Amino acid sequence: MCGIVGLHLRNPELHPRLGELLGQMLGEMQDRGADSAGIAIYGDPTWSPAGHGCVSLLETGVEAAELDAATAAVGAELGSEVTAQLVDDTLVLAAADVDAETLLTAVTSVYPEALVAGFGADLTVLKGVGAPRDLVQSWGLPSASGWQGVGHTRMATESAVTSSGAHPFAVGPEQCLVHNGSFSNHATIRRELRAEGVSFDSENDTEVGARFVAHQLAQGKDVETALKEVCTTFDGFYTLLVSNHDSFAVVRDAIACKPAVIAETDDWVAMASEYRALANLPGVENARIWEPEPEVVYAWTR
Repeated sequence: MCGIVGLHLRNPELHPRLGELLGQMLGEMQDRGADSAGIAIYGDPTWSPAGHGCVSLLETGVEAAELDAATAAVGAELGSEVTAQLVDDTLVLAAADVDAETLLTAVTSVYPEALVAGFGADLTVLKGVGAPRDLVQSWGLPSASGWQGVGHTRMATESAVTSSGAHPFAVGPEQCLVHNGSFSNHATIRRELRAEGVSFDSENDTEVGARFVAHQLAQGKDVETALKEVCTTFDGFYTLLVSNHDSFAVVRDAIACKPAVIAETDDWVAMASEYRALANLPGVENARIWEPEPEVVYAWTR
């Protein structure tokens, strides 16, 4: 049992409250998954400044006193100035006027053993082990702003309780996936993807789903088509939330046994595993609220 939350803000006046609102939503899902958690934030000007390529790294071993050395090493490899900050255990790097994939190449050259938590324009991904409410405070999430965020609270069933096993899985540029449920045929699909040259960072079944979706998108398919392919290819019980730079999408398996609820107003679209995560959103009393149908892809674009 895990918890999923997502918030897509249509009203720019709410952008300064993204972290506050998402943090409250995540905290409400703590009892669905208290061993680890993660978030993806789109558009925070401190973590991921506009016009910068951004990379979020875990397991670097970098301490606060070593940030200058880290920026110098990556900047030398990149041939351009780099900024870095530690957000709890995540090293967040950014470079102006450099695309994220170029920055990622330089970063992974300097830190080849580190875990890439996420990369892309305007994207920061933070993951950690511990109670979600504690992590929200450690990250300083209530102060974050932006137009979109997704989050996950994890109760591990398929792999170890580690930062690498926490969601979101952000394996393509500006792409994130969070998952409640389990894929029963993930080992087979992992082998098939590896045969096509796809690499993996963990044994987590959700990473297989994320890599599959990223592989579909890299082949030119849109998100809706990629998620329909998930329904055709994967066995198991699941609710998925997939986001990219400007949109997010929700889909459930054919039986739809994993809970999900969606709420929509003129100001925002939100989804969560349970309604209580949505109950304090501004204007929720006027929202259209429904349970997503099995194997129907719901998508919204900024």
